[in-house]
Amino acid sequence: MRKVIRVPIEEAESLRLEIASSGRLDQDRRIKVIEQEERFLEIPVTEDIEGFETYLQEEPIFYNKWRSLEDRMKGIVPKDEIDLLPSGWQILGEIIVITIDPKIEHLKERVAEGLLQMYPTCSTVIRDLGISGQFRLPQREIIIGETTETINKENGCLFKLDVTKVMFSKGNLHEKALMSNIGANETIIDMFAGIGYFTIPMAVHARPEKIIAIEINPQSYAYLKENIALNHVEHIVEALNGDCAQLTPKGVADRVIMGYVNTTHHYLDQGIAALKESGGILHYHETTPESLLFERPVERIKQAASKAGRDVEILECRKIKKYSPGVWHVVVDARIS
Repeated sequence: MRKVIRVPIEEAESLRLEIASSGRLDQDRRIKVIEQEERFLEIPVTEDIEGFETYLQEEPIFYNKWRSLEDRMKGIVPKDEIDLLPSGWQILGEIIVITIDPKIEHLKERVAEGLLQMYPTCSTVIRDLGISGQFRLPQREIIIGETTETINKENGCLFKLDVTKVMFSKGNLHEKALMSNIGANETIIDMFAGIGYFTIPMAVHARPEKIIAIEINPQSYAYLKENIALNHVEHIVEALNGDCAQLTPKGVADRVIMGYVNTTHHYLDQGIAALKESGGILHYHETTPESLLFERPVERIKQAASKAGRDVEILECRKIKKYSPGVWHVVVDARIS
């Protein structure tokens, strides 16, 4: 069993040495940083440690004799192609998702084999070829393995998905963690729910009175329903399949999440109308050119609120990640009254 204890960072080194000297430190796994309400180190152990609660590690990282994929491929890949190897990848459950430069297409099987040796708990390697269409469907190719459906564990939540059918981004962990800590006893509308990226952590950790989760993609909606059941939050979440332009109820929400990008501004009227007449909080996501950060999203919210005869107070603006060269995924939190 992959047991760990979680300890404050300032206490970690002395405790690690003590556990190692007693022979109870698992030398096969790396120590990990865990971001919750505060930062902890997750120390892998072989048995329970007195005075500490023991957890089962969700996504262990194993030591191996190769420090990196580059080290693993030396002697296998020509020197002039080493720099073209992928420097990062995504691990979802038992599946590794990678992007491979077309110039080393002929090496994809060797790359996949190397990754599976680095991550022995994984069984499938899939190549990411981008996304397309209104539903942002992933274009992906199986390199090694058969299974494309998995259950990914994140922040104490379970997310079932088929990586060839729906997207799952691990790049906005901080934003999902923020959302999981707000909304207690509120009515919340998640207008672009996907498979439950925000809905599930909010339902599991914040325990709102109700979440109305709306998703237009039938495949994502099917996994949203499964994830609601997997996480035992059926009594909190009502899932709707369809266009949020038509399905978003009016005047019922304390909080509205607009967690889509590219065309989110087309739905601002519906998002603001969903908030109670007494007011509420809007979490508005947008992909914005760096030259208009945060001017454009703030102005769009103000214009939509003015059109509805409502007032706006901007609470916070955040960068999530670089979306493309010169473009940022941002979030604006606004109080609408």
